[in-house]
Amino acid sequence: MTSALVHLNGSNSAHPLVSDLEAAGIRVLGVAEDRSKLVQEVVRHAPDVVICDDSLPGETLFRVTQAIADTAPCPVLVFTSDGDADNIVRATESGIHAYVVSGYGPHRLRPLIHLAQARFRRERALQEELRDISSRFEERKMVDRAKGILMRARQVSDDDAFQMLRTASMHSNQRLGQVSQHIIHSAHFAEAVNRSGQLRMLSQRLVKLHLLQQAGVQAARCGEQLKESVRRIDANLAHLGRSLSRPTHGDLLGQVVLAWTDLKQVLNGHPKAGQRAPGHESVDELAELLLQAAERLTSNLENSGSVMPLQLLNVAGRQRMLSQRFAKYALLAVLGDSSLMQRSEDGMAESSAAFEQALSYLNGIPLTSQDIRNALDTASMGWQQMLADARDARQSSGQERLTRLERLAVASEDLLNVFERLSDHYERSMQMLVG
Repeated sequence: MTSALVHLNGSNSAHPLVSDLEAAGIRVLGVAEDRSKLVQEVVRHAPDVVICDDSLPGETLFRVTQAIADTAPCPVLVFTSDGDADNIVRATESGIHAYVVSGYGPHRLRPLIHLAQARFRRERALQEELRDISSRFEERKMVDRAKGILMRARQVSDDDAFQMLRTASMHSNQRLGQVSQHIIHSAHFAEAVNRSGQLRMLSQRLVKLHLLQQAGVQAARCGEQLKESVRRIDANLAHLGRSLSRPTHGDLLGQVVLAWTDLKQVLNGHPKAGQRAPGHESVDELAELLLQAAERLTSNLENSGSVMPLQLLNVAGRQRMLSQRFAKYALLAVLGDSSLMQRSEDGMAESSAAFEQALSYLNGIPLTSQDIRNALDTASMGWQQMLADARDARQSSGQERLTRLERLAVASEDLLNVFERLSDHYERSMQMLVG
């Protein structure tokens, strides 16, 4: 049996609508006298149809029927004496499915209710079709974006990228749009993790290059590399500022910016009032603050991404920082004063242990890319070379020490380049993008 909720505007003591509905086989769930509570009554009773009798409905009723359409959609039938053309148009725009002018006859109640229900079903079907078209259009845009990411990352054609998406879709039992959305999401956070991880590395590389320049080891070359590192930090901070959510990551990125501002001033020879000239220790202390701030941002981005391979990317990216951190402490052990000796020893031991543990972890992961395997093999050899150069530099003196320091500088840059390439491999890998 069809159920109805009735609303009568004005005196309803002698109104025949309720009895006429019951005589027509319509179950009346209730009569809502207060128009302001009509939406609440519709939600409570969930009728098959809402029937209103209002001789002069006006904007108030139209707002209520629109609220019903937005909150608890159902067929709405209105009987009225108002034949104003503007109100008829307004009625069709506000969730009314049958706007009957000049009253009703009992024998017409059921056909009019059926008309309102049919129009309601048609309206819902059209809305569903529109949602489906919009969804497919949005899915197509996501597929195109995901294909573009794969084409750039994997250096493949449009057709090959689409085939990768289809294969991932079948293997994961997900729609093509879902896989594409995952790739877009992964690529966004992978780039953010990679760039934030570069900030960690650059904080240590700056100190290493500062020490080499002060010692006269490849001074001109180190000076250019210092400038290049400064430009990279500025560029990465600008990119992260544009791409990250300010409410989510703004405070963490702000801490990185503040730490970098202080370090940059010292490196440029403009320390804050009260700060001493940029000696080894002061530069390193400010670089440590930058490292800590960048570490917090990178860890937060890794967790925010909700993609397990981000951990792999973070570990690989962190090796860049550890390679430069070890080289920095090796230089401090040779070039610093006696007060820095113990700190340098501890730093070298800590960095070395962390680097080798991560290298073992990366070597133990099943990989699909031969490029990644080759890069890891090269990294292992480069690490052993840097250990030997650091040891030889400490055991030598005079011109031989400068030669050993030059080798250490070259070895640390070579190892850094290996892990830069390796991080890019991980960022672009299907394991990273598809998860």
